[in-house]
Amino acid sequence: MKKIGIMNSEISTIISKLGHTDRIVICDAGLPIPDGVKRIDVALKAGLPSFLDVLQVILEEMQVERIHYANEMIEVSPALYEKMKQELPHVEENIISHEEFKKRTNEAKAIIRTGECTPYANVILEAGVTF
Repeated sequence: MKKIGIMNSEISTIISKLGHTDRIVICDAGLPIPDGVKRIDVALKAGLPSFLDVLQVILEEMQVERIHYANEMIEVSPALYEKMKQELPHVEENIISHEEFKKRTNEAKAIIRTGECTPYANVILEAGVTF
């Protein structure tokens, strides 16, 4: 049995396979997930697990160079936006429209669906390097 780190085998595997600039998505319960992109569904019920819970666990193992998120998150869910930024204080950001965000999910290695029900609780994490 795994002793430390991410216990979800699918998430752990995806992170271990990421190369520089590869992307994964953490999303709320409502984001449409494109056909052909790996779906890792960790949603248990509305609100569980939360977007921030999943983000915090992933950031323990993933080197993130850049984040992409919709400007609607800032406008509609400012408290969530501020908490997300606290988790990623020195990471380059790319702010795009929600429509553009949905298009970019097609390029992700995986999309992790949470139980989050806060509007626009979605982020694309772009892998960096540790050296």
